Amino acid sequence: MKFSETLEFEHEDRKRIYEYVESHGEVDAEETRDRLHVDPGGFRHHVAILKRDGYLEEHDGKLRASFEEGAAEEYETEGVEFTIRPARQEDLSGIVGAIRRVAEQGSYIVAESVADEIDHDEALLRHNEIESRMFFVATVDDDVVGWVHLYAPELDKLSHTAELTVGVLDNYQGLGIGSHLLERGLEWAATNGYEKVYQSAPSTNEYAIEFLKEHGWETEAVRENHYKIDDEYVDEVMMAVEL
Repeated sequence: MKFSETLEFEHEDRKRIYEYVESHGEVDAEETRDRLHVDPGGFRHHVAILKRDGYLEEHDGKLRASFEEGAAEEYETEGVEFTIRPARQEDLSGIVGAIRRVAEQGSYIVAESVADEIDHDEALLRHNEIESRMFFVATVDDDVVGWVHLYAPELDKLSHTAELTVGVLDNYQGLGIGSHLLERGLEWAATNGYEKVYQSAPSTNEYAIEFLKEHGWETEAVRENHYKIDDEYVDEVMMAVEL
């Protein structure tokens, strides 16, 4: 299922099954059937149709929401081999760890809030009537070393915009991983009909601001003294790029 597709269900039980799976990330089929009180025959039929239509997939006996977001891409820079690919539910802890390490310096506040949210949430990827959330990751030997995250509320007045965060662990910076992640995230946004992607950062995060400028982002506004970091007031720099 593409994030750009409208969620449409011909049967209420089918809608309930999808919403339950989507909100929990990955679930046992029998447990889901029992919790939703759907008769076994009807449940099997609805799951089969949801699979057919690309809403659900089965992995190791578990049901999860299905998102068709492209294949993995392999790269090598200075002897380091890394992969850029769509995130999977099992990447959740690795993504949280990577975000927290990048945010330790206190200069990536938006990303830190993303880590808090997904750490509290049961589902990594989301696509429902309220919001869409997508991650791509960079991995080295299957370990997450970077991420790009896009978040879009399903509101008419904001349906053309998405918020983005991107980051790479210190030891893997300077290899082009961040650029590849950013490109993959913007490709996803454009493919799914978004016209503008934005991000905010404290003015003290000079590395992130310069990185975005080098990739064509522009400063739209500056909110003075918006953050308080280590007892000092810091401006917020609001940046965006048109797709």
